[in-house]
Amino acid sequence: MGKVYEGIDDHQREWIAKQPLFFVGSAPLDGEGHVNVSPKGPIGTLRVLDDHTVAYLDMIGSGAETAAHVRENGRIVVMLCAFEGPPRILRLHGRAEIVGSEDPRFEELFKRAGFERPHDIDEARRAIFLVDVTRVSDSCGYGVPLMSYEGQRPHMEAWAEKRMRNGGPEEFERYVEQKNSVSIDGLPAFEAGDASRPG
Repeated sequence: MGKVYEGIDDHQREWIAKQPLFFVGSAPLDGEGHVNVSPKGPIGTLRVLDDHTVAYLDMIGSGAETAAHVRENGRIVVMLCAFEGPPRILRLHGRAEIVGSEDPRFEELFKRAGFERPHDIDEARRAIFLVDVTRVSDSCGYGVPLMSYEGQRPHMEAWAEKRMRNGGPEEFERYVEQKNSVSIDGLPAFEAGDASRPG
């Protein structure tokens, strides 16, 4: 049976760190808008900061639905599920804040979280999503299949390296402007400056 918890306890924190990936769900206020679910990883880009706060490192990607929804209404859910061992699904509902890479708080929060970097190209760091967790719950997870983890795909790092070779830091700003400025529903998401850190 599922259970609701007061906060993220030590056992849950340890369990979270052992999962291979996590999922993020969000939605616009408009009932005609598109609900979004995104897989995120590696798991080292998600950190539990305290019993009611998690943060995840957001890299430049093909879309910006979560950012647009959070900017509009703040609602978010982070979900993890066990693909190995005892079945379990854990959901962290809450409200998120986007700390863009040009935000003065970004570097301090990045260091505090101790994120695992998917690659060494800092210009591909788009933002940190800081989540105030208001509901922690689990459920059985009986429907989640057993699967073995083989490792991370090399594509993200290769994509970032190619962008850096072909255009330098400005290439990431151009990409954000072209691909990440609005959601598929036309909601504002990221600005080009969000893709490059100060200094």
